[in-house]
Amino acid sequence: MTKSPTSRSQIQTVSSFQNLISFPFSGEVNALAWKRNLTGNFEEIVNKIEPGDNLVTLSIEDLKELQLSEQGDLAREVLINDFKALEDLGASPVLNVIQCYDREEPSSFFPTDVYSFHVDRSPVPVDTFLCTYYGAASEIVPNADAIKKILIPEIRKELLTLYGGKDDEGFEIFLSENFYDLHYEVKPDAQILRLGTGHIYRLSIEHPESQVLPCVHRAPLERPGQSRLLLIC
Repeated sequence: MTKSPTSRSQIQTVSSFQNLISFPFSGEVNALAWKRNLTGNFEEIVNKIEPGDNLVTLSIEDLKELQLSEQGDLAREVLINDFKALEDLGASPVLNVIQCYDREEPSSFFPTDVYSFHVDRSPVPVDTFLCTYYGAASEIVPNADAIKKILIPEIRKELLTLYGGKDDEGFEIFLSENFYDLHYEVKPDAQILRLGTGHIYRLSIEHPESQVLPCVHRAPLERPGQSRLLLIC
């Protein structure tokens, strides 16, 4: 996919993990990418996980217990190093093997699951870090190509009916408590960007001290028969 000038200015590429965590967001830049060409067989690790739940969380101990080939061991070393680097920041990384996330019923007029374009929010200054090692990669969209769903008159009217009250401060609290205010509708000509595999991204989120807009992103639809291996915090 050809990137628009807006999408190019949204992502800043950096050359190291230290730059990833220290480079400041500013202007239109609300996504940082440490681009890497990783060695190792990450598919082997995914295939070693017993099928069962749609989402399986792996600990460092789980990874160490896996019997792997030389290439699988290289992949495991990358995962452990990334996990520990994020922990050293004070973050709480989670490594998941994902067949699929829970989804809301197709009849829902306003889905708030992770397949919907959304932003993250926190009461304190933090960022979202993520890396897809195998499978379909996460997606982002420039803020100029998306609009908050609660600002779309037809949707706002339906939400107001659901709320059963007036369009007042109480309604705004209702929208926030149910996370409706975090979700976005993309424009027909939106430049949706898939983040690729192996790269660690740092995405801005909505918090009181943020100097930039939060990064609008979503989980991709999984490829049939292929799980995802994702580190996120």
